[in-house]
Amino acid sequence: MKLATLNDGTRDGQLVVVARDLKTAHLADGIAPTLQAALDDWAFIGPQLDGLYQQLNQERAKRSFDFDPKACMAPLPRAYQWASGVAHVQHLELQYKARGETPPEGLREQPLMQQGSADQLLGPHDELVLAHEAWGIDFEAGLAAVTGDVAMGATVDQAHGQIRLLMLVNQTMLRNLAADELVRGGGLVQARPAITCAPVAITPDELDDAWKGGKVCLPLRSTLNGKLVGQPNAGLDKTFNFPQLIAHLGRTRALRSGSVVGAGPVSNKEAKRGYSCIADKRCLETLAGGAAVTPYLRFDDSVRIEMLGADGKSLFGAIEQVLKPVLSAKARAAAQAEALAA
Repeated sequence: MKLATLNDGTRDGQLVVVARDLKTAHLADGIAPTLQAALDDWAFIGPQLDGLYQQLNQERAKRSFDFDPKACMAPLPRAYQWASGVAHVQHLELQYKARGETPPEGLREQPLMQQGSADQLLGPHDELVLAHEAWGIDFEAGLAAVTGDVAMGATVDQAHGQIRLLMLVNQTMLRNLAADELVRGGGLVQARPAITCAPVAITPDELDDAWKGGKVCLPLRSTLNGKLVGQPNAGLDKTFNFPQLIAHLGRTRALRSGSVVGAGPVSNKEAKRGYSCIADKRCLETLAGGAAVTPYLRFDDSVRIEMLGADGKSLFGAIEQVLKPVLSAKARAAAQAEALAA
């Protein structure tokens, strides 16, 4: 099943069911107004949404319409919780090695996890608006799981059974701010602006054989300014799967339905697969014996992130995001307000 949220001017948007080929959609207002409402009563509402999904795929759904990703918010525009673990530990090990440090013991025994901002998840075509290029702006292409209710202390198997949906995400990282926060012994707050989501969330069964052991075993394509920079496999070299990440997060707390658990940037050991964040590329340049030369993102840079199924068709739709300066955004808003007043 594939679900999305249309921007209707409210904070939580309007839930829609999207056809498998992403060409058409149907309002789910007769079933659930929002995705959070569906998640809160999934056992009852989920089958109804799936019934509409089957009708849509068979072209039997009345009042269907053309699906427009540009009209979408994030599938879950605001969540009760966002936390992200680094599932591809290769990503962390590269950073330690590039700094000439030995990775700490236990890095592969339990996931490193951090809380993040959940009050506003950006839509697939929303501009990423930030103040300074000097912050070291980096994209992080990855995946996230949306859960049902997870009891405190749930086992890995129990956590697996509470995975409701999967999303494609860009976890923007401000690398230079992160270094300052970490050296002072704190967690990442300012270094983690809003997360961006592809237009469609999918149930794991949509992946068929590519959903193996709680992992999505497909390449994740990242394009920077129209140039393909990486397509590492999201299931390869992954130390921790989604059930393990969820169980780790829930060790000392219960998770409410609608909690979002990210897996961090996808990173493979083979450098020829490219990268899902600029930091990995810069680390490889440093380890090759030179200085890191690949720059972080600059204003007006565009990032596209997408995952294709075995049939070559898009699974989640694409994130297509442009980086803009905050002052420019304010100026545009003022111009729009002036035009409306006139």
